[in-house]
Amino acid sequence: MATATLADTPYAPTHPEIRDAVRALCLKFDGAYWRKLDRERGYPTEFVRALTEAGWLAILIPEEYGGAGLGISAASAVLEEIHRAGCNAAACHAQMYIMGTVLRHGSKDQKQRYLPKIASGEMRLQAFGVTEPSSGTDTLSLRTTAVKKNNSTYIVNGQKVWTSRAEHSDLMLLLARTTPQGQQAKRTEGLSVFLVDMR
Repeated sequence: MATATLADTPYAPTHPEIRDAVRALCLKFDGAYWRKLDRERGYPTEFVRALTEAGWLAILIPEEYGGAGLGISAASAVLEEIHRAGCNAAACHAQMYIMGTVLRHGSKDQKQRYLPKIASGEMRLQAFGVTEPSSGTDTLSLRTTAVKKNNSTYIVNGQKVWTSRAEHSDLMLLLARTTPQGQQAKRTEGLSVFLVDMR
């Protein structure tokens, strides 16, 4: 009896209409555009702007906040087509996955205040502050602290490095320790994520 493997399964792309539209947009950014950016170590501002204006970076944001309200498979189709076209999805994928934290865990006020602006391109949320000089990516050893001062205010103290796309982001998710090291039951406890306005 023969056993089928994943390699034997025909690939049937989902969301053909999304793929066609993203592919058409990507064709406007030819190899010369990407080579120039590579030589200059530049950020693809025009490309990200075009994706934003077309609504592709707001594909996961609910319609009530100005997005398309589609699911993860639609977002995956967008990123797959960007990669397939030889463009740089790394310059924009964070807008999708970081924004998911705001969708799932943000307050109603945060969602109303930020998601429409992210969807329209007025603001960008592409940075996630995790890496530190003393702990690198050993997240459980991070030293940045956030101490609660009153019901709604925290004082954050620490340093982050190598925060990808920070210079192209208005907002950042910041990981900080809210319970001192050694005072939590498990090493994975006592860390909190904050939404920081960097403007």
